[in-house]
Amino acid sequence: MAGFAGVDFIDLDSALNDEEKLVRQTARKFVDNEVLPIIEKHNREATFPMHLVPQLGELGFFGANLKGYGCAEMSNVAYGLMMQELERGDSGLRSFVSVQSGLVMWPIYTYGSEEQKKKWLPALQSGKAIGSFGLTEPQFGSNPGGMLTHAAKKGGKYVLNGEKMWITNGSLADVSVVWAKCEDEKVRGFLVEKGTKGFKAWDVHGKWSLRASVTSGLALTDCEIPQENLLPKVEGLKGPLGCLNQARYGIGWGGLGAAMACYDTALQYAKQRKQFANKPIASHQLVQDKLAWMITEISKGQLLALHVGKLKDAGRADHTHISMLKMNNVAIALETARKARDILGANGIVDDYCIMRHMTNLESVSTYEGTHDIHKLVIGERITGISAFV
Repeated sequence: MAGFAGVDFIDLDSALNDEEKLVRQTARKFVDNEVLPIIEKHNREATFPMHLVPQLGELGFFGANLKGYGCAEMSNVAYGLMMQELERGDSGLRSFVSVQSGLVMWPIYTYGSEEQKKKWLPALQSGKAIGSFGLTEPQFGSNPGGMLTHAAKKGGKYVLNGEKMWITNGSLADVSVVWAKCEDEKVRGFLVEKGTKGFKAWDVHGKWSLRASVTSGLALTDCEIPQENLLPKVEGLKGPLGCLNQARYGIGWGGLGAAMACYDTALQYAKQRKQFANKPIASHQLVQDKLAWMITEISKGQLLALHVGKLKDAGRADHTHISMLKMNNVAIALETARKARDILGANGIVDDYCIMRHMTNLESVSTYEGTHDIHKLVIGERITGISAFV
């Protein structure tokens, strides 16, 4: 069977260099050969394909846009194209790589000590260690500043108490980057290692979305963390928000991958499915209307992603640019999935096709790391100079 040919109505390839195309093709081949044949089974059984983790490490996909410590040192555009292809496979797979890269490796790389970097980055890059990111709490999602998890200094240690929720990879993680308020009310990050006394993780079951992903809760009860596990180079909410910025960038590209998968499935189906005078449904105006909408929005999303990626590579990407990228591309991906499901009719709801899996996954992707409405307010503050959050 031929692999995925890509979706490129506006000749986006002409704006990519050879390295970027090679990274995309490597990720595309990996998804075609290793992910798509098994992902529906994992989605049905609500399991994550752990056997893929060493392969992801060998391919250099973890922390791919970081420098040193065994990382691939890709451009941000190449990294984005990789995320696009991984989410074409499944949002849960891209989420795993996003968390490992943007929410665990990046804060250690950016905020950590050299000792922390040497200990964790090579292990995380290779996939020999897995990480998670503990920010969201049962009572606080969109308002991280309200977090109740706190850390009290006690001699050469910090004692953490609190609870985190909706944590990707939480029960799998060898190290969790946990954010807590200290006694001075400033938020700081801590590296909480698996097996630490007073630290527990459990999994969320019954999900209709991101089924091929491990989602956990974390509990910290008088959990003693050595002072050397404090991330020393950051304090305040800029710490976790900086991490989210990295992950949101990957999501902005990833949403395009899910959209491409749904569009391509609907297009091929519409050209083959015949109704009314034995004509393919692709000949009908209303079907063409849906397909034209999809390819137009995907094309605009590609341009947005590419430009923000180039800004990021130049050190000029603002967090509001990334908010627009995440907000727009996930929204158009979700609508693409809905239109594609409509084109497939009853077949759109069965897992012989990828559409319903992508649609339900995108319901979570739309919500996590800043909801659609939260990103609107981020952009609104930028253009008006007035915050709607206070």
